[in-house]
Amino acid sequence: VLYMSVDQDIRLASGGGDGEFVFVLRSDSLADLRAFTRPVGEALRALPELRDVDIPGGDDAQQVVLEVDREAARRLGVRMDTVTTALNNAYSQRQVATLYDPLNQYRVVMEADPRGNSEPASLEKVDLLNDAGQRVPLSAIATWRYGLTRDRVQHDAQFASIGISYALAPGVSLQQAQQAIDRAVGSLLLPTSISSGERSSDPSSLQATLKRQPWLLLAVLVTLYLVLGMLYESLLHPLTILSTMPSAGVGALLALRLSDTEFSLIALLGLFLLIGVVMKNAILMIDFALAAQRTRGLAPQEAIHEAALRRLRPILMTNLAALLGAVPLALGLGDGAELRRPLGIAIIGGLAVSQLLTLYTTPVV
Repeated sequence: VLYMSVDQDIRLASGGGDGEFVFVLRSDSLADLRAFTRPVGEALRALPELRDVDIPGGDDAQQVVLEVDREAARRLGVRMDTVTTALNNAYSQRQVATLYDPLNQYRVVMEADPRGNSEPASLEKVDLLNDAGQRVPLSAIATWRYGLTRDRVQHDAQFASIGISYALAPGVSLQQAQQAIDRAVGSLLLPTSISSGERSSDPSSLQATLKRQPWLLLAVLVTLYLVLGMLYESLLHPLTILSTMPSAGVGALLALRLSDTEFSLIALLGLFLLIGVVMKNAILMIDFALAAQRTRGLAPQEAIHEAALRRLRPILMTNLAALLGAVPLALGLGDGAELRRPLGIAIIGGLAVSQLLTLYTTPVV
């Protein structure tokens, strides 16, 4: 399959190869950035935690380098601004006039016929005027040759950047790979003008995810407390329901730990799913206990005790249904199973532990 795309001279992203992850070098000095790209790439290739490290290169474009002999130009009476003006007239465009009508204005742009100046040999046809008004061929004061140049600059966070793409070795987590990268890059003693890391604009990067996780969890808990507070018109009952959260979180983390599974963004999604399922246990008991208090006048202890007995069967049924539904995810069967496996493990661990604890802790709270 061939995918066509338009290449840009200035990119607002750090670029990189086709690897799964990209390590970005940023600098305000292009010379330092290009000098240390190759050493950093070779250091990453030497790491056993990484695979398919792609060091960017081969982006040089061919150009014609014109070298002016200033001493010869001075002898012949040719000024440098005359050389610049002649080259602009021969190889670029000039606005020479503007035409106006009652509604619009039109700029008149003049340029030399591109068919006559598309080859470097056309430089031999360029003539200059010296101070005496005489014609002097450009070839009398200048020579040209072919050269290579970097014709594009990639940027990340407003700095010039270069991306080195890589993939993870089997059995290596992203956090382990980044720790190995930090050690390898730290041993190179990069200049202070160069900074490194992931793409600043990448919302799925590990650092960005880790920084957002506590705030996401806090926002979820505050939102749940406010909603439950409005539902029960009480400040205490929402705390009773939210008391089931720690047991689910502990169970999910223990399951991930015992299965040697990385706590990824998918595992975090499993924690969010657990919030709704585990809270349902406490809601079933509290709703029944409040109804018993209001309709039959039972004491709080008697009401919650009866609620725990009466609601045990629906709690077990819904928990087992959710737990068994997550078993195929945890077994890791089918294409893309490695992505879904942390989700299943987190759900099974959280439900198993919360099922055992919330039936005892919720009535106590």
